[in-house]
Amino acid sequence: MSTTTIRLLSFLFSILLSNLPPSSAQQQPLTLSSFNISNSPWLPTENQILLSPKSVFAAGFKAIPNSQNHYTFSVWYHNLSINEIVWSTNESTPVNASAPLFITASGNLTLNDISGHNVWPSSASGNPNSTSLSINYDGNLIFSTWQSFNFPTDTILPTQNISGTQIISKNGKYSFSNSTSLVLINSTESYWAAGKAFQQLDENGKMAQDSGGAFITSDFGATRYRRLKLDNDGNLKIYSFDTDLGEWIIVWKAVEESCKIYGTCGPNAICISDGSNSSTSCVCPPGFSPNGNATEGCEIKIPIKNPENTKFLQLDYVNYTSGPSLTKLINANNFTFCQASCKKEANCLGFGFKYDGKGYCALQLERLVYGYWSPGTEAAMFLRVDSSEKDQSKFSGMTNLLETTCPVKISLPLPPEESNTTTRNIVIVCTLFAAELISGVIFFWGFLKRYIKYREMAQTLSLELLPAGGPKRFTYAELKTATGDFSNLIGRGGFGDVYKGELTDHRVVAVKVLKHVTGGDAEFWAEGSVRESEDWYFPRWAFDKVFKEFKVEDILDSRIKHSYDSRAHFNSVDRMVKTAMWCLQDQPEIRPSMGKVAKMLEGTVEITEPKKPTIYFLGAE
Repeated sequence: MSTTTIRLLSFLFSILLSNLPPSSAQQQPLTLSSFNISNSPWLPTENQILLSPKSVFAAGFKAIPNSQNHYTFSVWYHNLSINEIVWSTNESTPVNASAPLFITASGNLTLNDISGHNVWPSSASGNPNSTSLSINYDGNLIFSTWQSFNFPTDTILPTQNISGTQIISKNGKYSFSNSTSLVLINSTESYWAAGKAFQQLDENGKMAQDSGGAFITSDFGATRYRRLKLDNDGNLKIYSFDTDLGEWIIVWKAVEESCKIYGTCGPNAICISDGSNSSTSCVCPPGFSPNGNATEGCEIKIPIKNPENTKFLQLDYVNYTSGPSLTKLINANNFTFCQASCKKEANCLGFGFKYDGKGYCALQLERLVYGYWSPGTEAAMFLRVDSSEKDQSKFSGMTNLLETTCPVKISLPLPPEESNTTTRNIVIVCTLFAAELISGVIFFWGFLKRYIKYREMAQTLSLELLPAGGPKRFTYAELKTATGDFSNLIGRGGFGDVYKGELTDHRVVAVKVLKHVTGGDAEFWAEGSVRESEDWYFPRWAFDKVFKEFKVEDILDSRIKHSYDSRAHFNSVDRMVKTAMWCLQDQPEIRPSMGKVAKMLEGTVEITEPKKPTIYFLGAE
């Protein structure tokens, strides 16, 4: 090989190396504490970054995923295994590899896109000789009076002021407006509201709200990096970085059921989430087929040409939250009235109905959007289709429980041929039945006589006031033995003296010898009760904690207390506590039945405020 050829190959190789991306030729980027006019210009292909104090955050050019030669200027967590971007210039107006970031002679910070327009958010200018671009310890990018915290993208960092700001999901589909509401941008319809506007997330996991409100994350108090983000799925979430797992985990989210987020599925489609609500899928209802795919929407198979020639398919646990402009609420006396109201309107595509006896009826007009399936939905959707439609509904719930269970085929043996023993067997069975019937009548008659005798005795002694499970009755001889012939006087009450005693099972009791009993029966039993408890009674303590001190956390088991989120779990815990308090009422007739208890726990009936549980007739405060 000649010398000329070697030199030519060396020259070509050097050109090839000079055109390689900086990351290939140089692994570690050049770090800057600030970017000033002397560093200008800064090209996207230059391997350099801005570092915050303690190197928590970094800023620089980031290549847009799945896009060649397109970049944004971004801020990200630098010292983590997953460098999550927390701020960037607009991805819809990226810059190419030859577009520099520079400070002009007049002190303006400029970043030109492909068309040559400055895409830096708002005007950023300062003294060209002294002003520089830098990043604070909290991730705030600053140039003179301009700061990135005033122009958030889809993420809010701890200590960043949220009031009055708006963040938009990276796909541009959702926004968190006025720090209170999640909105589907194209429809401007809100599907979640905070009640009180968000103000600031602190480093411990507490979100401050207006008017002194606040809520905490599930890992509140742990020292972790955190961020509030509006994801592309439309849900607002708080993430924290778990160093043990080496990943970002969700510690709070606004919408528990992802399918309730508007726009998850296209028109007419129904959103279904898995058990953990972490992933969703879109399906078409019966009588409809995918419009490309169900995520984009569904279209009716047989168009309705004659509104009179239609029928309704029942979809249990399905709801279309079409919004006030597309939903007409009426007060229906019954199901038939609700169905007739929909059928007489040509643009009614179906109706939602609740079987709770309150007359809820929602007519869905013109369009069916934001459909979802959830066991927590109390209503059933009745979808209007042409009478010739052959599809059957697969959305069946409690109303068709038997149809959803696995069928069991039972084969009964053929009956035996009649024989001569048939008559004998019938006689034996009848004799045994008659004997049992007579025995039962005799036993019941004896029980009834004894019951009448004891009832008269109880009425005479006022013992009928004792509730079920009341105090055990002792004979005078038993009490005399237990108290050592009433020898240990420990107090005096309004109805007599109180003596200390010990039962045969070594339980210590207080026995009152009654004198001058002239009060009512309730006072009698209250005075004579063991003193079953007055000092501390768990149901009464739990009632005070929840309904007087409003400290639900104090009654939680320590094994689940750390996972308690007052916003996400309060209603469930409050419902369980109220149900328990009703079940502990001293009067059996006001305790709910087990059927009603199940409905109270499910949240399908309203629970009124319970009375404080008392120990029989000791009375409430």
